[in-house]
Amino acid sequence: MAVGLGPLPTLHPVPGFELGIASAGIKRPGRKDVVVMRCAEGSSVAGVFTLNAFCAAPVILAKQRVQGTVRYLLTNTGNANAGTGAPGLAAAERTCARLAELTGVDASAVLPFSTGVIGEPLPVEKIEGALQAALDDLSENNWAAAATGIMTTDTLPKGASRQFQHEGVTITVTGISKGAGMIRPNMATMLGYIATDAKVAPQVLKDLMLDGANKSFNRITIDGDTSTNDCCMLIATGKAAVAEVTEARGPLFEALKKAVFEVCMEVAQAIVRDGEGATKFVTVEVNGGGNHQECLDVGYAVAHSPLIKTALFASDPNWGRILAAVGRAGVPELDVSLIDVYLGDVCIASKGGRSATYTEAQGAAVMAEEEITIRIELGRGQCSETIWTTDLSHEYVKINAEYRT
Repeated sequence: MAVGLGPLPTLHPVPGFELGIASAGIKRPGRKDVVVMRCAEGSSVAGVFTLNAFCAAPVILAKQRVQGTVRYLLTNTGNANAGTGAPGLAAAERTCARLAELTGVDASAVLPFSTGVIGEPLPVEKIEGALQAALDDLSENNWAAAATGIMTTDTLPKGASRQFQHEGVTITVTGISKGAGMIRPNMATMLGYIATDAKVAPQVLKDLMLDGANKSFNRITIDGDTSTNDCCMLIATGKAAVAEVTEARGPLFEALKKAVFEVCMEVAQAIVRDGEGATKFVTVEVNGGGNHQECLDVGYAVAHSPLIKTALFASDPNWGRILAAVGRAGVPELDVSLIDVYLGDVCIASKGGRSATYTEAQGAAVMAEEEITIRIELGRGQCSETIWTTDLSHEYVKINAEYRT
């Protein structure tokens, strides 16, 4: 049911970054559910992580270890290893230790990632049993297979790739993500992995990952639920024959930033397009805010409203629900007489009430489309923010009601 999401585009290999996929049978025998990624020696690695206080055991470990030398990323699906306390942390450490033993690296050089059902013990033996097969499968050409291997309730794999030239050298940025429900990244959902063969200093890479996530993963929402397991990683292998990016300026940095941001945006929006039960891809654009936070508050009030989301599913132009959400967003001293609200290019409300030019037929025509923009002009300042979301369908309820069965 993914909205406007087709087969994976060409995912260019990134020199110095390999991916291997294997089956541990965590939820279903034969399913490819373990992915190992190997970073070339000397790679820089940066990450952003969930702000959920009940963050998963692998998140705790990955946050600690990303500050040091990173050689391997280990991902399992089918089990989140969240809400599992000390035993869950020990289980994550054990899987990392086994991978480290097989590869001859220090256990601290392995970052764990998990996604799936919360509160169930991690099946350590199953994961350990799949590690050698994943290592045997390592290849720079395995991005598409890995995109499938990290899926949970996703209906389609998600990935994006960009290449650009700098001083006659081709530089690649490729990324994949997973996520379809429990989506409101509060950091960075998901899981996301982006790699480039550029050489980037660690602090510059960290800032680039944070900025990229803030404009992409931190601007999507399906159901307003911030996962316990959200992580997004950016890896720079340094294999391209260009100078190291040591500061956030200059032609190489700007070209790399553009490519990273585009990949982040494409895979983040793909998560929304594949939202559980989604039939609409919805852009909520808030302009004229006095500051960015009030734009986000208004945008999320609209994007999270069950009444608006169900109206979107029904293609019902019930614009009063949008006004109500804007009004309760908590913006101080909000002057509703300055606000205009649009569905697509149709002005539905102006100066505090129904637009004099609006007709129900106009609104219904916009709401019948698969891709819809709700634009809100606050008339308070110069700030703008954009959020991407979905409708709320019967299928969303069904998927989540039956998630563990």
